[in-house]
Amino acid sequence: MKHVVSVSLGSSKRNKRTESEFLGEEVVVERIGTDGSIPRAIEIIRDLDGKVDAFGMGGIDLWISCGSSKYMLRDALPIARAAQKTPIVDGSRLKGTLERRVIQYLNDTAKVPFKDLTVLLTSGADRFGMAEALRDTGCQLILGDLMFALGLPIPLRSLDALDKVARAIAPFVVRLPFSMLYPTGSKQEQRKANPKYARFYREADVIAGDFHYVVKNMPDDMTGKSIITNTVTEDDVEGFRARGVSTLITTTPEMEGRSFGTNVMEGLIVSLLGKRPEEMTDDEINAMLDRLDFKPRIEVLNPPSLVPSHAT
Repeated sequence: MKHVVSVSLGSSKRNKRTESEFLGEEVVVERIGTDGSIPRAIEIIRDLDGKVDAFGMGGIDLWISCGSSKYMLRDALPIARAAQKTPIVDGSRLKGTLERRVIQYLNDTAKVPFKDLTVLLTSGADRFGMAEALRDTGCQLILGDLMFALGLPIPLRSLDALDKVARAIAPFVVRLPFSMLYPTGSKQEQRKANPKYARFYREADVIAGDFHYVVKNMPDDMTGKSIITNTVTEDDVEGFRARGVSTLITTTPEMEGRSFGTNVMEGLIVSLLGKRPEEMTDDEINAMLDRLDFKPRIEVLNPPSLVPSHAT
């Protein structure tokens, strides 16, 4: 039996443990939140190091990227270094493979008419594979990196614009305390519509990206909007339904009512391949994704659906 543990800076209220079978192998998947405490995350990883098959770093990325440029988040490094025996991943490899495949699947197979839609992606640097795939669909793309990470109501409308901004400020931003860039711990439960961002939600047909970025400033009325995200709980789904969200799509599969983060799924792939993360190639990851046959979860919450009924 394999055991994959995601140690997250997020709220412990969102903890979950499931047991599933993948490719004939029983796998325990567990998410442990530390309520924003980096020292606690380090302590848990050290305690479990060598006793589990893979760790996921939840609620924080080790790397953000834009094109060929990568930037390491300072606060993530001591968490990653706490694992000396067990492989640890942050999900960034799956953001560049699985999430790219999900957008291609939605566009080509599920026949989502992206070319006619406006998509607000909360952060292109956090999900550059998704950003590139969305651009390739021909949609009108709004990148919210300056809004959601730095609180500046300035939209970016191309990957070239994102690249220019990233080159200018990313080397400084990654040195900031992570809590300034992303809600951790109890802040993940604080959700209040922000009028600074309301017009961008109104402009968009689809809001995509990190769940906590999506909901932190989400307007109360989301009638007809669609969400592409992950790490949603059953309560989160009902919250979307109550606000009028049309279609919920998660990039990772549902497991006992929960869609886990990319760090968990990447940890799963590491455990099944039996390799260190640095030894895995993107081709091997894609081949494993083919074997696992992961498909996005598509759930109609309120009609009409983003996905044509004949395509689901």
